[in-house]
Amino acid sequence: MNMKFDSLNYALSQCFKKDIISADCQTMPLHGGTVGNVYLVTGIAETADGERLPCRIVLKIQKKWERYGDLDSWRREYDLYTSDLGETFSDAFRWPTCYHAEINAEENEFQLWLEYIDGVTGLDLTGDMYERAALELGSYQGKLYAEQPAILRSLTNLSHADLMKNTYLHYRSWPVVYDYIRSEDCEFPQHLRQMLIDIDEHADEIFARIEKLPLVLCHRDFWVTNLIYTDGKIVLIDWDTSGWGYLGEDLASLIADEADIDHMVEYYQRCVPAYSKGFSEYVDVSHIADHCVYEMILLVFGYRLVESYLHTEEDDEKTKHVLTLQKIYEMKNIPVQG
Repeated sequence: MNMKFDSLNYALSQCFKKDIISADCQTMPLHGGTVGNVYLVTGIAETADGERLPCRIVLKIQKKWERYGDLDSWRREYDLYTSDLGETFSDAFRWPTCYHAEINAEENEFQLWLEYIDGVTGLDLTGDMYERAALELGSYQGKLYAEQPAILRSLTNLSHADLMKNTYLHYRSWPVVYDYIRSEDCEFPQHLRQMLIDIDEHADEIFARIEKLPLVLCHRDFWVTNLIYTDGKIVLIDWDTSGWGYLGEDLASLIADEADIDHMVEYYQRCVPAYSKGFSEYVDVSHIADHCVYEMILLVFGYRLVESYLHTEEDDEKTKHVLTLQKIYEMKNIPVQG
């Protein structure tokens, strides 16, 4: 791991608001690391006047890689953290504080030194925490939509509004998944196969409805592992996919991305109204008759679940993917206030 100790000392100086001259630290990998390496750095920092302080800080090292349809996403977190976007957050909904950011253009790599957040995350989140996350997300997006702060116009590296649509169309054009659900060899129950076929047949009409929804700043990876609930507040990590998207788009990830399958339908029923309530604090959305969250879940995750099913050999994993599609199917006719 390439850890610069002058960078560490500077980051700790910013963290403690004291002049740190040295630090005796150890590192351990944290979860994540699929497109970047994330480490927890712990130890003892020493100030210029000899004070010794226990320290805990996160180092994220990101090298260049290419995401389909979003080529500059690899450096987006660096660009956002070095912008004024942090000023738009509240105490109740924010990202971890960044104490130091540096980029090496020659090596196509950046490093972020971030606040360590201790809290509940992943599948340990409860229904109340899901609901709180949806509420605070809606409130944050509603405030930005209503106020349109200048910072939004100055951000040049954001994913585009058509990313969800283009990613769906990319999946739909892939014979491995498209042909499978239409083949005699498909092992999915017929009603789940038909659900996927129906969404394909009506995709143009569905996207026409989605594209009438308010355009908001989305995180676009708003799933449970990127959410940390601490003291009644939401801290959100991993902003590399963020950009312009549609009202409710982030709820698709919250509800369906590697979901708590047993509670998916319940969380759908709870999170859509909570999100709408938060957004409505700033924007009147009473005229929106169709929030399209169910459709967005299926557009974003339908073929992804088929792909995951086909590319795992584990029976338990295959069963999990089918059950997730079943829960999405059960959401279709459930009325929720949105």
